[in-house]
Amino acid sequence: MRRFFHLLVFTLAIVLGAPALWADTPGAELSQKAVEGVGVDEKLGDKLPLDLAFTDESGKPVKLRDYFQDDVPVLITLNYSDCPMLCSLELDGLVKGLSKLEWSAGKQFRMITVSLNPKETPAVASKTKKRYTTEYGRPSAQEGWHFLTGSDENIHALARAIGFRYKFDAKKNQYYHAAAITIATPDGRIGRYLYGIKFVPETLRLGLVESSEGKIGTTIDHLILFCCAYDPKEGSYALVANRVMTLGGILTLIVLGGALGFFWLREMRKRRHVEA
Repeated sequence: MRRFFHLLVFTLAIVLGAPALWADTPGAELSQKAVEGVGVDEKLGDKLPLDLAFTDESGKPVKLRDYFQDDVPVLITLNYSDCPMLCSLELDGLVKGLSKLEWSAGKQFRMITVSLNPKETPAVASKTKKRYTTEYGRPSAQEGWHFLTGSDENIHALARAIGFRYKFDAKKNQYYHAAAITIATPDGRIGRYLYGIKFVPETLRLGLVESSEGKIGTTIDHLILFCCAYDPKEGSYALVANRVMTLGGILTLIVLGGALGFFWLREMRKRRHVEA
């Protein structure tokens, strides 16, 4: 019952930070030229290239489709271990948000973090995984959250499929990129984008429910999702008036129908009693 009221309150008062596009160097002021071409082009519904090959943190060769076998949504981030600032802020914020959910990576959903740096080794990725899975504190994340490395060609192929535009600055040896995560459907299509370095738990939850295509979530989750739509400008789910009115109308009809049915049955019983 408590979670029911929490979810209702959430739909009436949603707060989330705006999308972020930062320099990876702390305190750096980026020129317009430096970040030109950097951003995200949303490709909702597009199929991901599931045959792309990568290497996981243990050194095992894998394909993207290996993480789409459990009929659950898959949360994807594009970061890199040597990132001076933004990646750690984004992943720290993601872990904090996910830690407040009752769901866990490796159970109700899966996670993969793909390094933007083609020179990153599995050993480095393994250390990064240890840091964040330890911070996350869910045992299932050992098998539910993988950190992948790969060739420049395959990294770019995945980024293009997602619509994630980034740049490498050879002089500063760093990448310029947006702070964004992607939630894919169980069959490997893009279901939702979430932006920023802070993630409200209920926004994460609804993003996972929406992308799960009915595979996870309670009836209340799906009712709330029916009444809400994701607002990319606000970075959160917001109530849609006509949907709320539609649901209200349906519920009203159900209540009235139930009441009329109750009174009709009561009258029928009275008549039978009199006739008897």
